[in-house]
Amino acid sequence: MSQRLSSYWAWTVIVVVLLIGFPVMVVLLALTAPFDPGRYAAGRLFRLMAVTSVKLNPLWRFSTSGLMISDPRRPYVMVSNHESYADIFLISHLPWEMKWLAKAQLFKIPVMGWIMRMAGDIPVDRASRTSGIDALARCRDRLDKRVSVMIFPEGTRSRGADLLPFKDGAFRLAVDAGVPLLPIAVAGTRHCMAKGSFRFRRATACCRVLEPVSTAGLSMDDVPALRDRVRATIDDARRALARELGVATPEESAEESAGA
Repeated sequence: MSQRLSSYWAWTVIVVVLLIGFPVMVVLLALTAPFDPGRYAAGRLFRLMAVTSVKLNPLWRFSTSGLMISDPRRPYVMVSNHESYADIFLISHLPWEMKWLAKAQLFKIPVMGWIMRMAGDIPVDRASRTSGIDALARCRDRLDKRVSVMIFPEGTRSRGADLLPFKDGAFRLAVDAGVPLLPIAVAGTRHCMAKGSFRFRRATACCRVLEPVSTAGLSMDDVPALRDRVRATIDDARRALARELGVATPEESAEESAGA
């Protein structure tokens, strides 16, 4: 019962933070838009809303580790595995701004969707090729304005034990824009929310920033090998991170049960 009440509290906190943050975002955007075309300040405010929501959530314990980039305005194409909606709250703890490529449906949610648009995040309808092309063009625009972009190359949350195949888009974008990739491994967020539910659960999670991967000198012919190399790096790192946290990956839990 206490966990259920904590879940209700956590959702209430998110709603209240968004309602308070919305008018602040409007004012901040009006003040900074003339000299901040990349909407860096507005985006940081939105990420801080996520961080605040986590700090007031008694069920979640989040942390970050690994490489912390020295120049926050050095643009990267950031890529991560995707375990749950909680990944967004976790990765927002990183101390630099990034624009998120996100499902178009999220932008239709009142208040939150409005804030996402003001922050400069990028909607994509994954069923539409035209939408995908337009979204990648917007990502390139953000990179040109010296702001990183964040993409989940699996395209959706993995429901099973293994990573889903990575799609080419993020890697083609990085090669085309001539910017490095910044891999991120996430572990523990799979346990943050009950499967098929929006109820929060007690969980400890961490995201680890890995070494950047240069795209200098690469062409589109190199994208498949680049994609697979980054996927393998993230997969190894998320397994190691899960062991450090004491959170077994689903396949490891199944193997332990089978061997018992």
